[in-house]
Amino acid sequence: MLQPLIQRMKTSSYKRFTLTLFFILILFFSILLFMWNSNLLGQTQTQYSIELAFPDLMFNQPVGIVSPTDGSNRLFVIEQTGVIRVFENSQATSTSSVFLSISPKVLYSGGQGLLGLAFHPDYKLNGYFYVNYVTANPTRTIIARYTVSSNPNQALENSELVLLEISQPFSNHNGGQLAFGADGYLYIGLGDGGSGGDPFGNGQNLETLLGKILRIDVDSTSEGLNYRIPEDNPYFGNTLGYPEEIYAYGFRNPWRFSFDTENGRLWVGDVGQSQREEIDVVEEGKNYGWNIMEGSIVYSGGDQAGLELPVWEYPRTEGVAVIGGYVYYGPTLTELNSRYIYGDYGSGKIWALKYDGVNPAVNSLLVDSNLMISSFGLDNQNELYICSLNGQIYVLKTIFPSPTPSITNPPSTPSPSPSSTSTPTSTVEPTQTLSPSQSVSPTVTSPATPDPTFLGNDLLLYALLLLVVFVVAGAIIFVRIKNHSLNQ
Repeated sequence: MLQPLIQRMKTSSYKRFTLTLFFILILFFSILLFMWNSNLLGQTQTQYSIELAFPDLMFNQPVGIVSPTDGSNRLFVIEQTGVIRVFENSQATSTSSVFLSISPKVLYSGGQGLLGLAFHPDYKLNGYFYVNYVTANPTRTIIARYTVSSNPNQALENSELVLLEISQPFSNHNGGQLAFGADGYLYIGLGDGGSGGDPFGNGQNLETLLGKILRIDVDSTSEGLNYRIPEDNPYFGNTLGYPEEIYAYGFRNPWRFSFDTENGRLWVGDVGQSQREEIDVVEEGKNYGWNIMEGSIVYSGGDQAGLELPVWEYPRTEGVAVIGGYVYYGPTLTELNSRYIYGDYGSGKIWALKYDGVNPAVNSLLVDSNLMISSFGLDNQNELYICSLNGQIYVLKTIFPSPTPSITNPPSTPSPSPSSTSTPTSTVEPTQTLSPSQSVSPTVTSPATPDPTFLGNDLLLYALLLLVVFVVAGAIIFVRIKNHSLNQ
């Protein structure tokens, strides 16, 4: 009489055990999925964000933001149209004033315009600052010095002293960056002269200043020049006719570069042709490959002996024009200290590159924005700012207290061979005519193969193995209990 009841109880126990095991498996999978999507396994999607640094300020084609070397809490924005504006470095700032306007002198079109600004290391004492702009009739790059007036927020427009004039054969690839090194010398970035593929071979031609980074002493003059050639420049005193201003060569368009303030490394973002965007750590007298190479890929071919390969590069699936940045030592994003922060004009992505000069570089994606990034800049506290061609200035912010950026692998690089040679194609350059009122929503190209790497994949594998063990163990226990019950 009790046997059917006992059997029903056993059956009910089996069902409860089965349901319990089923719900445990669902819970396990749910937790695993949540961890995967929310990146608790080490993958990053939204650990950083971008925010407006100065919500009430708007600029016309901002292509640079620079802090003076006078200890004042001010920032200067370069407007490509030929204006430099100055304002107090405060989020509540609502107005900026014109520091210098040389628009009548500036040829503004596409990649041309007022492109660079650097303050003399002794600016507080001498009031000197330097600009890089393109002018017309004939088209040429001008490197000039200006002087501030008695009003610290206004320069003397008639104080121009021209240091260099470099003829430009085309409208693009003008470079534009100016920066003082720890040695006190002024470094100048010049592109290969433009068009596509470097048709005149300027990058490898040591008889021209195009496709080079120059180095001059602006505190002295010599031989009729408004500057002096440092005696330790690599081609100082040469008898081959090479310009002695050359510091390094083999660049396509070194749009933005900067110095690591701790170790003096010169970081250059060199805009690529059609396959690679590259980051170089530049040293005196070295050849960085263009147009024999585009990054680590053969472009036109030629002797590759002695060429310096980039410390990092990325393919066109990640962006179209690298925007060189700065090694970060600011007080806010301390987990990024000593990382090189840079971005891409087309995709809006911002990365952090860890490089110690010995081990391979490690690259981390910080944020995938929709900004048309034109430049990065630092204030006098080494805080980082981002210029966008929508007319505004942004900063990076953390979403989590201690973010761990997702690490990306370098692109696979084929062995250099003539078969890798590229044909010249038109490319997007870091500047584009855009009115401040226009909204910017560039199309972002997703990577061909998402690569979140480091701990995430390993932990997922361990979790799946643990799940398999759990299911097998549960099944064995269930079968044994059932068999034991049936034998009773």
